[in-house]
Amino acid sequence: MVLIVVTGRGGAGKTTTVANLSTFLAMREYRVLAVDGDLYLPNLGFHFALDTVKYTLHSLLKNPDVDPEWAIYRHPQTGVYVLPGSTRLQDVLGISPKRLVRILDELKYKFGVVFVDSPTGIPFDTLPTFEIANYQLIVIEIERSPIYSFETMVENEIEKLKALGERYGLNIGVVLNKVRESEDVVEKIVETVEEDLGVPVIGWIPFDNRVPESINAGVPIVKYSPKSDAAIAFREAGEVLEGWIFG
Repeated sequence: MVLIVVTGRGGAGKTTTVANLSTFLAMREYRVLAVDGDLYLPNLGFHFALDTVKYTLHSLLKNPDVDPEWAIYRHPQTGVYVLPGSTRLQDVLGISPKRLVRILDELKYKFGVVFVDSPTGIPFDTLPTFEIANYQLIVIEIERSPIYSFETMVENEIEKLKALGERYGLNIGVVLNKVRESEDVVEKIVETVEEDLGVPVIGWIPFDNRVPESINAGVPIVKYSPKSDAAIAFREAGEVLEGWIFG
């Protein structure tokens, strides 16, 4: 099962969402792989303290002789298998994004769930990965989207990304992140997304200052601070996601 996580704007918490939902499913004893598919601005490795490893996804994209297993690392605290990207400029230049599809197609049979942390916006370089995916999860940052402009935000962000998922026949869901608004406002937003766009909201995650702390520690908030507001919300979203994927 391949799930591609996307967002329309940088800083929405797409990678944080990948890290925490993959952690939740790994803690539920699923065999989970998290892949840093943001080839030119990779940072998934930071979330698992795997930013200085020898082999990365970029190693595989540059050299077909590198065994994909060499670039997959099991995060000891969470049990998530991670295929991180390289943040070194010399590794990013000259890669072949087309090989990413072949790599994912090979690996998807070895894991129960594969999360792909996709580039921000319309991921033109990695669009072929949508051909082998089953699910698309759209992460929307509510903190920078006032309720009075929400309809415009929906049109410019959710609808474009939804159309992309529909183009490839994917099951589409939404996660609302960095939420500061009151519960009644959030309920109105959820209603708008689900009724007007026909897309289920998997969960909404409150703004939580402990999240950047967990990123610095290299342990997703679900494991790092399980009683924090964000961790509780990610677990609730994870339960919905589990039911959505596995029935």
